[in-house]
Amino acid sequence: MAVSAPNIEKLTLLGPFFRISPLQPEATKTYFTGPRTMDQRSVKASQNALQVTLAAHQTDLCTIINAFVRASVEARNKVLSWFAYIMNVNHKRRAMHVDPRDVSSDGFMLNVTVVLDYLCEPFMDSTFSKIDRIDINYFRGNPRVDIKDETKLNADQSQSDAFYAQKIDFTPNFITEVFFLTLAAHHYGSEATNTKLKNLEKDIKFYQSRIVAMEAERPKFANRPDQLALLEVSLKRHAEVLEKAMSLKFAIEGVLLDEKMQSRSLQFMRYVSVWLLRVASQSDYKPSKPLHLPLPEKQPEAFCCLPEYALQDIVDNFKFVFRYIPQIILSAVGEEMIALCITFLESSEYIRNPYLKSSLVSLLFSGTWPTYHLRKGVLGDLLTNSKFANQYLLHAIMKFYIECESTGAHTQFYDKFNIRYEIFQVIKCVWSNDLYKEQLTQQSKSNRAFFVRFVNLLLNDATYVLDEGLTKFPKIHALQEELKDRNLPEQDRQKKEEELQANENQAQSYMQLANETVSMMKLFTHALSEAFTMPEIVQRLAAMLDYNLDILTGPKSKDLRVENPAKYFFSPRTLLPELVDIYLNLGDSAAFVEAVAADGRSYKPENFDATSRILSTKALKSADELQKWEELKKKFAAAKQALDQAELDLGEIPPEFEDPIMGDIMNDPVILPSKHIVDRSTIVQHLLSDPKDPFTRQPMTVDDVVPADELRQQITKWKEERIAARRAAVSDAVNDVVNDAMDTGE
Repeated sequence: MAVSAPNIEKLTLLGPFFRISPLQPEATKTYFTGPRTMDQRSVKASQNALQVTLAAHQTDLCTIINAFVRASVEARNKVLSWFAYIMNVNHKRRAMHVDPRDVSSDGFMLNVTVVLDYLCEPFMDSTFSKIDRIDINYFRGNPRVDIKDETKLNADQSQSDAFYAQKIDFTPNFITEVFFLTLAAHHYGSEATNTKLKNLEKDIKFYQSRIVAMEAERPKFANRPDQLALLEVSLKRHAEVLEKAMSLKFAIEGVLLDEKMQSRSLQFMRYVSVWLLRVASQSDYKPSKPLHLPLPEKQPEAFCCLPEYALQDIVDNFKFVFRYIPQIILSAVGEEMIALCITFLESSEYIRNPYLKSSLVSLLFSGTWPTYHLRKGVLGDLLTNSKFANQYLLHAIMKFYIECESTGAHTQFYDKFNIRYEIFQVIKCVWSNDLYKEQLTQQSKSNRAFFVRFVNLLLNDATYVLDEGLTKFPKIHALQEELKDRNLPEQDRQKKEEELQANENQAQSYMQLANETVSMMKLFTHALSEAFTMPEIVQRLAAMLDYNLDILTGPKSKDLRVENPAKYFFSPRTLLPELVDIYLNLGDSAAFVEAVAADGRSYKPENFDATSRILSTKALKSADELQKWEELKKKFAAAKQALDQAELDLGEIPPEFEDPIMGDIMNDPVILPSKHIVDRSTIVQHLLSDPKDPFTRQPMTVDDVVPADELRQQITKWKEERIAARRAAVSDAVNDVVNDAMDTGE
């Protein structure tokens, strides 16, 4: 054996053969000469030539390895040990910053990965008949592959060490050996190279911008030959580095985009998916057999202590193919891919890494991208119609919608918006199947707390992203006007352009999510309007709608004018009608009508009148819908009048009857663990966003409150007395007026 990763490919018997690759620096220059001036057709032609040559060479490598494997048990074991040695000394290939002098080359590692995929082909049949031959105890024997320092799926280092310290005396079969070697090869080989490709793209953009900047500086040094010479040297050096990076990028793309290679890789990932589900569920699952969720509460330790890359490789491989060569997915993907994503989103406690869990959502989302003739993408029809997805998908992604509120990462606040955007796309994709609407209705009835938590977060998002997105437009407009000043100093101009760019980027992100959130609320409120008028939800929903209607149609609307609003995904002609649709979907609910009228902050009849004018003059709604809107406006006005009258009837409320947080009279007072008394609706809404006592910040749940029955009775009695007194006073006043009229003969 060689004494270092780079020397494996130079000093071992098989190394030099596996080293041969178009990814070696000399070869990339041959295939991609002058990459900065090559057009796309030339690049593609060179990549095709590269693929043909490499495929022939890899076939020879497979023939050589097959001969060794079949020669004798001793030869087979030495080949397996050679492959394992490659894996064990190349862990650094997955480091954040890789020194190429410490690891084997990309070409060498990709050849190893392809050959190991080839060795797996004989046992990877479409019925998964040999999958039970893969022994989960491999890492508890004397494994060739070292995973001691690898992050585990759901165990820390001490748990993992303790588990693997309990050795099992057995000799793994060939299928098990090759399976785990291939899994490691994908991690340190193809997926590491894929990561390098992403880094190269960043490097290329950097060097291109630097070269443009330096070329712009050239005229300044026209009369300073010494400095001009230094600039030319620097330009030449940057150009050389850029060309080298571009050649390597084109070569890596050529290798990774080979359809036959990726088809074999995906076939292996299907096998890994089914195997992981069998281990986690402790069942004999196959795509032809049912899988029941959630997974067992007690997690198998063997699963928890598997290396995280067992799942990460699957996700990364499929995401790469979805993005670059989706045409091969159709023949390579089955229900096991959907089962994998849904299972570990539903039983997310089985996976420790929040980013790995969220990547399962990304995988489903990628599968819904329109591709060729497939309007719903390569997974859309399966997600819409498969029995397993119909049964578990909606609850699983709603559950993760809630869970991603706090991932534990320092970027969790922004991560959750990206995750939820992708969840919305998946829901929209399957919504044509009425079964999902029925499931949503069922969730609202059978699992009320879960549903209310989901809707509360939906409202939080809608409130936040709409507010953040819409309030960016006045800033953008002001900066656009300032930049029109030709006399603006260059330094100030640059600063304002950067500020404008930052605001534009934020507006685009927020408005994209705002559009999707409002669209999702429209779908949901149409499907089950009653569930959105629960006491825990209805007031916040009404306040959110009123507030945004005020921004879009009230005095603030004039501040939303910006150049090219479509650039920021801002379309009032779409957003306003969708908000109106939500009002109309809920308009038959007395609770909703009262909640809108009771919104003292943003309910303004003039905004509803302005909405009518906009909808009518711009023909944004049909005559029937406009009529319904007019009727709903009357309901709001009548409810407002009734509420105002009720407030007059009650008069000044005794302080002890007021909710200390909201300032309203309490209808159902409860005693908190801190001994403070608030209305039940207030604490329920508070706990949806913050599971702590608002006065002491101690953890609590709604089950910890105690009804303040005596106080409730006092409030009820007081209200009855006040209303009776008010009515008596009104009656007396009316009688006085009548008597006076009679006395005067009027």
